[in-house]
Amino acid sequence: MTGSKWDQRIRRARELAIAHPFAAEALVFYERLAGFQKALYSRFGAACGDELQRRPPGSLRRELDLFVLLPQFRDFLAWVETMAPPPIAHSAGNLESQGAERWQELLLRYWNAAAPLPDGDADALLAWMYLQPYAESLADHTEPIAAAGAPARCPLCSGEPQVGVLRPEGDGAKRSLVCSLCATEWAYRRLVCPSCGEEDVGKLALYVADQFRHIRVEACDSCRRYIKTVDLTKNGRAVPVVDELAAIPLNLWARENGYTKLRANWLGI
Repeated sequence: MTGSKWDQRIRRARELAIAHPFAAEALVFYERLAGFQKALYSRFGAACGDELQRRPPGSLRRELDLFVLLPQFRDFLAWVETMAPPPIAHSAGNLESQGAERWQELLLRYWNAAAPLPDGDADALLAWMYLQPYAESLADHTEPIAAAGAPARCPLCSGEPQVGVLRPEGDGAKRSLVCSLCATEWAYRRLVCPSCGEEDVGKLALYVADQFRHIRVEACDSCRRYIKTVDLTKNGRAVPVVDELAAIPLNLWARENGYTKLRANWLGI
């Protein structure tokens, strides 16, 4: 998987924007963002050159090449200011005016924290958008690491899961989680909350809306957190990170029922 996975994301965002007009603004922005991230992914890979050819497992978080990242960051902010919805565009303009010292501090803080995206932290959202293709490029050139047990965080970079996935396996489906930072996918048990580890099925709620039969909210009554999971046994054309963006009614249901999302998406939702 190299450029083709970015093309799949872009095509899926375009399809879903037509199918779900209420989510069109988010999906059109993501389509453009994925195109920009695809270019960044290629630039980062070319800039790092041979350093990306052979990498030991578990090394991703130890590497942040600011000589590669900083020269592209101003162009990224200028692009966001032009293309993003107004709140994100305004934040990008403010950050662009703060200069390279602030950008370096932000990228280092976000990369090293491996922490949840704070609600309302627009600078962290921009850092995530920019660092994601860099992290994915590193992950794609890192030897796979065997996850011990069923970790709730990415075994490669310790990032939080963005979305869950159900993939066909035998007569059923196998659950996995997709990292919000490096896009690594790893196996996770079906009936366990990825936020607090709750295993009591009586405390694990599921919700599916009619217009998104292949996506479900998996919520926990112990920690009041939820994640959306995309069921590829019901829709093999789905691209989890994109389909999750389109399913806005599921976020509304979860919010109305007192659940908080485990990880906000590209629009901070």
